[in-house]
Amino acid sequence: MTTLKSSWVLGLLLSVAALTASAQESHIAYINVQRITSESAPAKAATAKLESEFSKRQKDLADLQASLKSFSEKFERDAPTMTESQRVAKQKEYADQGRDFQRKKREFDEDLNSRQNEELRQVLDKATKAIRQLAETEKYDLVLQEAVYFNPKIDITEKILKMLNAGAK
Repeated sequence: MTTLKSSWVLGLLLSVAALTASAQESHIAYINVQRITSESAPAKAATAKLESEFSKRQKDLADLQASLKSFSEKFERDAPTMTESQRVAKQKEYADQGRDFQRKKREFDEDLNSRQNEELRQVLDKATKAIRQLAETEKYDLVLQEAVYFNPKIDITEKILKMLNAGAK
């Protein structure tokens, strides 16, 4: 019985030693995706592109919102001197403009969200290609995007940012 326990313990120790040796041979890296999507040249270019693409609509929405506020303030001031039919007509006009604003805002938000996702997908595709290229060049066995903890010495984010920024020029 003691021999069986001894050989089981010896087998366990050998397995742990083999796993430790194997883990030491692994080449693992970590990439911070948030930094890639905010600091890289392709991400900054995408942000600028979206801002120029949507700035006019955003300004139009802000103007429409200011107009609604002004309309509401004027109505509050003038309501006591209006006839009932004038008040009802102004309330209906305000409600119609409010619905129009909400519809335009919803369409704007949906369009912006869709375009942001398209641009983000393109940035991430470029980053993935750079990560794969670096992983093959430097012989990484595993590249992680999310981790509870990582040692900063395995963080290759800066290398990927340099690759992306060089490729954007």
